[in-house]
Amino acid sequence: MTVSDTAVGEAEDARRCLSLYHLLDPDVLADPYPLYHRLRTESPVHWDPYLHAWVVTRYDDVTAVFRRFSANCAPGPEYFAALGVPEFGPIARIMVKQMLFLDARAHTRLRHLAGPAFQPARVSNLRPHIQAIADRLIDRIQAGGTGTTDLLADFAEPLPAMVTTELLGVPVEHHAELKRWSATFAEVLGNFQHNPDGLSSVLVAVENLSTYFMDAIVEQRRSPRDGLLSDLLRAEASGDRLTDEEIVANCIVTLVGGLETTTNLIGNGMLTLLRDPRELHRLRTEPEIMPAAVEELLRYESPSQQTARIAPDDIVLGDKLVRKGQTVIVVMAAGNRDPERFPDPDRLDFDRPDNRHLAFGWAAHFCFGAPLARLEAAISFETLLRRLSDIRLAREPLVWRPNLGLRGLMSLPLSFTP
Repeated sequence: MTVSDTAVGEAEDARRCLSLYHLLDPDVLADPYPLYHRLRTESPVHWDPYLHAWVVTRYDDVTAVFRRFSANCAPGPEYFAALGVPEFGPIARIMVKQMLFLDARAHTRLRHLAGPAFQPARVSNLRPHIQAIADRLIDRIQAGGTGTTDLLADFAEPLPAMVTTELLGVPVEHHAELKRWSATFAEVLGNFQHNPDGLSSVLVAVENLSTYFMDAIVEQRRSPRDGLLSDLLRAEASGDRLTDEEIVANCIVTLVGGLETTTNLIGNGMLTLLRDPRELHRLRTEPEIMPAAVEELLRYESPSQQTARIAPDDIVLGDKLVRKGQTVIVVMAAGNRDPERFPDPDRLDFDRPDNRHLAFGWAAHFCFGAPLARLEAAISFETLLRRLSDIRLAREPLVWRPNLGLRGLMSLPLSFTP
């Protein structure tokens, strides 16, 4: 056998191997659901030799992991030291203070303090303001007079950026630079289990975000203004207050959650609608189904594809023994296409009953920003379909962002009748 034959054989072995590593292939990333199907049917609790982690893809197993396993899986300083880059410790120091990566008492404390800003009743009061932002952005699109738009750059990115900056209580005119830093930080949230490359740019983004919010804290103390940042500064739980470092860390995770996932929900959702003319027509003509449509779009193309947990003890999951301390990657997007839970899961169905999807997580770590994301998505789809006639894809193929955990497009070029 020649060297070239050996290389071809090794490449073929890698291709056949079941691994989330294949998501690094742009073709697989564009449509990951066949890979998820193979994992779910051939090895639903699967040891991934490339990622050195268990991968879980069935709905019931995903929910079991959310209930029983530890969320304390942020890459601490030792992770970066093992990669030979201990200088990236600032990234770790931010992440280990974020509620996304905390368990039990620490998580409950932070959620209790931050959660009220996202309660459905409070969020619903934002409807007129979000609607005004959506209309203003579409005014700009229509004023261009070309009948074309990049929906991400012109609408899906600025809308949640404006909403989230105002929710935090920082100047809305800063939304563009905060969006840039947020998108960079999202790369470590989506990829740190898989790919440590590009950490230098993430480090710069973390430094910029940390400095920004530390300065904002100083400004808030000097001249208070309404918003989550002010709420966190005033908040007290059983006589305990958040440190400035905890406030900064959780402003960052709120910013990233509010910007990246909602942008992807709007972009992924609009692409899904354009590829399914029947359901698109229904949404235009039956606006009352919008809440159900948003839930089905979340299930069908989940903005958050996967997350990680740590086994707190030796635990049997499916027919596999997961050892204490091992990492488990839960693929919510695979659970959302599990036929045991969702009949005919690869079909978009706005009439789907009992659509309790996994796009916002589960149990204690269910996304506290879900009411706001749902509202922004509903307003976005309704306004786009009402104000832009004959929307269609301007060109394909589309390019997906190389982020394995947070699924979204690089751009979404559309045309419409001016």
